[in-house]
Order: sequence, then C-alpha cells, then structure tokens
Amino acid sequence: MTKPSRTRCPAFAPWMLLCWTAACTPQGDPPLEATGFHDDFERDELGPAWHNTGGPYELVAGELRAHGARNRPLWLRRRLPDDVRIEFDVHSESKDGDIKVEVFGDGHSHATTTSYTATSYVVIFGGWNNRYNVLARMDEHGKDRIEGPRFPVEQGTTYHMKIERQAGHLRVWANDTQILELDDPKPLRGKGHDHFAFNNWRSDVYFDNLHITTPK
Repeated sequence: MTKPSRTRCPAFAPWMLLCWTAACTPQGDPPLEATGFHDDFERDELGPAWHNTGGPYELVAGELRAHGARNRPLWLRRRLPDDVRIEFDVHSESKDGDIKVEVFGDGHSHATTTSYTATSYVVIFGGWNNRYNVLARMDEHGKDRIEGPRFPVEQGTTYHMKIERQAGHLRVWANDTQILELDDPKPLRGKGHDHFAFNNWRSDVYFDNLHITTPK
C-alpha cells in the first residue's frame, strides 16, 4: 500500500472514484461509517485513510508517533457527524507534555509560517510547557479560549482521552477526569468543519487505539 500523496488521491482507496470526482477535496471524503471508525496503527504505513499535511508522522511499534510537526496536522479522511465521540490512547515522552488534536476542521489546513489559526476546535492537554489544558475555537491563543483545571501530563504515562460533542456542548476527558468543557452557541459544523486531526508542535507524542463513534 502506498503512502498518501498531498496532490493526488491515495492508491487503492475504496472511495477513489468519489475522490477523483471531488478533485480530492476534503468534501470528497466519505462520511463516518455507521459502525464508526477504528485505527490501531498495527501496520507499516499510514495508508489512504489519512492525509498528512507535511508533519513527521510515522508508525512505530503499533503506535502513531508525532514529533516536531509544528502545526502540520494529520487529517483523517472521514467526514464527522455533528454529534460525535472520539477516543484514543496517548502518551507523551516529553516533559512538556503538549498533547494536541483538532476536531471539526476542514481536513486540509496546516501552518505555513510559525503562526497558525485552525479551522477547528483545538484540544491541548499539557500545553505551554505543561502548564495549561486548553479548548480553543480555532485560535489557541485567543482570549475566548477555555482553560481547564490544572492537570499536568506525566511523561511516559498513557492516558485514555475522550472528546464528545452533542449539539453545541463539547467535553474532553483524560482518563476519567473531565478537563475541558465548552458550550458553543454557534458550533462549528458542516462543510469546512467536519474533520478530525492529530496535531503536534514539537513534543514527542504517541497515539493509539483511535475510535470514533456517534454518541448514544
């Protein structure tokens, strides 16, 4: 299986015809399957389900490693429903923690300079030298970002993360502790706000066991 290309549809994708028709835009990506989406990363290459915008993402011993991506996300080629539950395991091998994902983004945006404004909600666990947990609506440095209670990332410790949105209510857990919550009266949804991504600045982070489903 070949690696995804930034300019062409990945080889052997079952939705290749649809992708060609939509000129390989994120709007040509298939919706989330009725059974949800799962990735355990137990293979050698990322494959056609993922769109790498230029970050150094790699599969190592059955985990997805992100290291020094500098806001060049790895987008999942699935369109999210408005209400969704996203779960994954993660550990940071950096003392700074800095675990980062994007939810309800456009499926292709990435940093081209040191400045980056997302198209998504940005979830950051242990950011800014492991001082802050942040849920931001597109601008992680914005004054409207939500800062959760102090809960530092312990280097080498695996956390089970859960992100859930129902209507405009977005919540984030690390293990069984809710660390972030946002009620958005104008939630990001629809075209341009319907993709999930793993992201990273410069920490050394390992993701595993991604499950995306619709909340019951």
